[in-house]
Amino acid sequence: MNENLIWEIRVFVYRHFARMTRPPRVEETASHFSMTHEQAVDAYKELQRRHALFLIPGTHDIQMAWPFSGVETPFKVRANDKTYFANCAWDSLGIPAALHTDVEIEAVCAQSGDAIQIQVTGQQISGSDALVHFLVPFQNWYDDLPFT
Repeated sequence: MNENLIWEIRVFVYRHFARMTRPPRVEETASHFSMTHEQAVDAYKELQRRHALFLIPGTHDIQMAWPFSGVETPFKVRANDKTYFANCAWDSLGIPAALHTDVEIEAVCAQSGDAIQIQVTGQQISGSDALVHFLVPFQNWYDDLPFT
């Protein structure tokens, strides 16, 4: 597949997430690029191979296009009157960077179960003194990406 097309599809995925708060389905990508279903599936697989997105195992549905999650998670990010889901605490801070906007983040501490609320305003974080701990070292994230 054309190298430029692969990256155009990646941009389409991100713009779709930003606009719709969910990833595009294979059919939407195929339609947008006037390609077959199989070509769109191949593009998604290639983007996953390049670690540009992650598909729900056993499907062709996008689970992650960092920092966006295609499935509900405990990390809700409200921006521009929309609710996005982040894959983890780190990605919840990536959404305001990706959207270039202020956000409110609602999360739950995995250890205590306590609610965490954070605001990002003008690129400044406020509302909580919570710390983020990464249980899995970065070099092992792809061993079990959904767990990480």
